[in-house]
Amino acid sequence: MPTLGPVTRSRLIWPLLIAALAAGAVAWPAHAGSTRAKPAGSRVPQGFAGMVVDEPVWPDPWINLQKQVDAMVASGVESLRVVFDWSAAQPYQSWNDVPANQKARFVNAGGVPTDFTAFDQLVTAASRDGLQVLPVVLAAPKWDGQNKKGAIISIPKTPGPYAAFVRALVKRYGPTGSFWQTYPYQTRVPIRMWQIWNEPNIYPFWPFQPFEARYVALLAASRKAIRSVDPTAKVVLAGMPNYSWINLQRIYKIPGARNQFDVVAIHPYTKEPRGVITILGYVRQAMNQAGDTTKQIIADEISWPSSIGKTNHNTGYDFASTESGQAQKIKQVLPMLVANRKRLGLAGFYYYDWAGQERRNDLAFDFAGLFRESDGQFMAKPAWVSFAEGTLAMEGCHSKGHNAASCNP
Repeated sequence: MPTLGPVTRSRLIWPLLIAALAAGAVAWPAHAGSTRAKPAGSRVPQGFAGMVVDEPVWPDPWINLQKQVDAMVASGVESLRVVFDWSAAQPYQSWNDVPANQKARFVNAGGVPTDFTAFDQLVTAASRDGLQVLPVVLAAPKWDGQNKKGAIISIPKTPGPYAAFVRALVKRYGPTGSFWQTYPYQTRVPIRMWQIWNEPNIYPFWPFQPFEARYVALLAASRKAIRSVDPTAKVVLAGMPNYSWINLQRIYKIPGARNQFDVVAIHPYTKEPRGVITILGYVRQAMNQAGDTTKQIIADEISWPSSIGKTNHNTGYDFASTESGQAQKIKQVLPMLVANRKRLGLAGFYYYDWAGQERRNDLAFDFAGLFRESDGQFMAKPAWVSFAEGTLAMEGCHSKGHNAASCNP
């Protein structure tokens, strides 16, 4: 059962969410089945407020994912960004490589044994609650990977196998996907946006630098594969941290690169909330100079880890904070995103992330969550109240029902 921590009681979100989290499930008011659209006074489009979901929430067989997703919806979340791990889904290149005792968990996807189990669980939980999903397709398996010492993941040797995997994902979860043939719930939200890789501008995620030419080749192959199945799907550029606008300018210099993506993604990690807007402004300027005046941006990772005093792994992270500082910075940045949304062409943001385990001297990002998880118990941090108050306010809602599109003004 999730445990609620010592957070400030808020008249905006407390009555609904205290029941949802303390009871271990979402306890909806009698009228919460309503799926009324946002009121005319809401200031952001549907799906603007997003959350990054990863371990320990998912994939984890011991966590009730649906209950956590329900709580996210009640907190104003309308979109989830998740990693679709290629290396976990296709660890074997051919059926001859699959151990006999593992074959039952795989299905055939273009001749490659593929395990969709974790993805099915996530898409089911999200779609049931009317949430959009932005998958980040990441991490090459050993049979098609290249790596270097110090990198976190392997990158594809050539674009072909990765693109084939992305195509298999679209065939399963896109608008005409096979997944929906057995999906048991009324609300269906097919995946219409696909993000190609993560942070290729830094060594841990792309150890072969400079990354631009090779990444754009992967992007082009992926776009072709995606559009062959869903001609109107949007291809999202890999999210980039640090001097992202400079890296974006280098991508634009690759011939044809501008035609291979529909949305730019940025990780504007910075110490002060106003710096988020500054970074996004630099990115907007780079896009406009390249002629991409109508393309939108998503800030697909925004965060301030509450890691000060809890870990010795804050080196290089001048944006690390305390729990109270984390809450304050979230409270400040959310209205800034709304106020600058149209000027920047900002389609949405994702907070990183919902929960962390926060073990002593873990990496700083393990302290980034709105919740602290231990043995299946979720302890709310002050940041959760700041987030939920801010997202519900920007959506013009006093509370949300069990569907992300619902709104109780």
